[in-house]
Amino acid sequence: MISLLNGVVRSIQTDKAVIEVGGVGLSVSITHHTSAQLNLGAPAQLFTSLVVREDSLTLFGFLDEESRSTFELVQTVSGIGPKVALAIMGAHSPQSLALAITQEDIKGIEKVPGIGRKGAQRLILELKGKISDFGTSDHERTHQPVWREQLTSALVSLGFTAKDSDAAINKVLAEYSEEGVDPSSSDLSDLLKRTLQTGRRSS
Repeated sequence: MISLLNGVVRSIQTDKAVIEVGGVGLSVSITHHTSAQLNLGAPAQLFTSLVVREDSLTLFGFLDEESRSTFELVQTVSGIGPKVALAIMGAHSPQSLALAITQEDIKGIEKVPGIGRKGAQRLILELKGKISDFGTSDHERTHQPVWREQLTSALVSLGFTAKDSDAAINKVLAEYSEEGVDPSSSDLSDLLKRTLQTGRRSS
């Protein structure tokens, strides 16, 4: 899988760029925002996602890893393919999309070409609780211990919302503090077991 390109920009259009890497020109589908940040003949780095179809291989490129991850995540929603996902990324940053989903802002999402009201509702329904990983809390998350990020990820995959997992982890931290135990010295499996006993998922 091609996940990163470092090369020279040989062609730019509003929806496509050709990046020369090692003498080979790779065509990459991009948003108009990405297009505006590229300069002809200048070096560029794009985080890419390769979409494989029976009759095609298409590279989609983004300026940062967060945008690529969001692009891949929205495609997990039923009925949303790479073209609509790219349109979503053209209309929203990962942060603004996370905010629109959290606030259930259907109008803010349905303005994306090709998604419509039903698609916006489905996006909110299927991604609420998952998209927070790419939301505005990123700056805070980078200062969290690795074990806490891993534990949060495990809880979210088990159906917890980001809010519920935070509350459950904080309860366990309070218990560990009373017992004089350092959570970073505990196994992740023990932490998960303890947190599952303490926390509960929203219904």
